[in-house]
Amino acid sequence: MSSITNAFVNSIIPAIQPTEEEVETALDLLGMTLDDVECSYCGNPVTEWDHLRPIVRNRRPTGYISEIRNLVPACGKCNQSKGNKDWRAWMLGPAQFSPATRGIPDLENRIARLEAYEAWGDVTKLDVPAIVGEEGWTAHILNLGKVEAAMREAQAHSANLRKALQAKVGAGQSEEA
Repeated sequence: MSSITNAFVNSIIPAIQPTEEEVETALDLLGMTLDDVECSYCGNPVTEWDHLRPIVRNRRPTGYISEIRNLVPACGKCNQSKGNKDWRAWMLGPAQFSPATRGIPDLENRIARLEAYEAWGDVTKLDVPAIVGEEGWTAHILNLGKVEAAMREAQAHSANLRKALQAKVGAGQSEEA
């Protein structure tokens, strides 16, 4: 249910739209241009922007927000593999599809660029529970629990429907034989 948790936290986290100049600066720090953008982690074609510092960890907001200083171009394979892990530990670690596991040749160079990027300016970090208040935060987490419970109920119901449909398919095949 981590996708649901991420969606719940992301739904309240501010997103600051970068200026074109900020995007160009970010890409320059990463050794790229607007005409030549690739995955910051492995060099594959870019498909999305990844939060360099995770927004959610242990079902709680980390305090980081969606802003250019916390976003890097990524491919889907790297973004999914990295998840909410520390980028450096993930890049060098044994995770499936990590750059180290895939033998990305210029890994040290990519890490150096990401370190320079990470040092670029101040990154916003909010104390989410303190800002929204304990009551507001607790209500949000209770809503998450309700959604997760509804998803479990829906999955159980779907399994029963699938079982009934599968029985019909099996019965139909034996009737034709």
